[in-house]
Amino acid sequence: MMKAFEGTSITRTFGNLLVLEDVSLSMDTGEFLALLGPSGCGKTTLLSIMAGLLSPDSGTILFNGKSLSRETADHPSFMMQKDLLLPWKKVIDNITLPLVLGGAGKKEARGKVIPLLAGFGLSGFENLYPRELSGGMRQRAALLRTWLADRDMMLLDEPFGSLDALTRRKMQLWLADVRKRFGMTILMVTHDVEEAVFLADRILILSPRPARIMEEITVNRDKVPEIDRIRSLLLSLEENT
Repeated sequence: MMKAFEGTSITRTFGNLLVLEDVSLSMDTGEFLALLGPSGCGKTTLLSIMAGLLSPDSGTILFNGKSLSRETADHPSFMMQKDLLLPWKKVIDNITLPLVLGGAGKKEARGKVIPLLAGFGLSGFENLYPRELSGGMRQRAALLRTWLADRDMMLLDEPFGSLDALTRRKMQLWLADVRKRFGMTILMVTHDVEEAVFLADRILILSPRPARIMEEITVNRDKVPEIDRIRSLLLSLEENT
């Protein structure tokens, strides 16, 4: 079966600084993969390459079986930690932005989005401005916009990192549910071990820079997760950076 995403021997430098070295990973359609690693190891750089925003120095990348590059029209959608909602646009117009940029008319785009609002917990909030939403609601709007940009795969860079603990937990529960209902393929960077274990099917642990895949963990929810072991491993990696 064709992989949703496949990267082989990805290497990237910035000047004389080697950031990624021989990183290989793949994902099946509908899979949730979490990336863990010490601060500054290259996780965001890897996501930027996977999104087609940066080119690797070497290595191959296939998205839905086709070669991916900065010039490729079809690529995964990418959401950063900040929601980047446009403050002068209503929620509905923020969400429809990728459809409008793709050539859809405003009325057509709204017609496609409105039926999705309830599933993302946004029904009744579409005519508000971002400043009128809570942090969790803003992230939901940003996630829906990201999904509409490319429904095949989403790359999430610590999407809940700026939220308080209670809102963060609510968003984790919500994302687990909406991912299941919509069959999303998601790769998420996080520093939260419990978040990774709760949401992901597999976890990849990256080494300090230059980043390499140190360990792959398949999450088995029928057994007690290795949260303490993973947390200790990450702590030791942070101390060695």
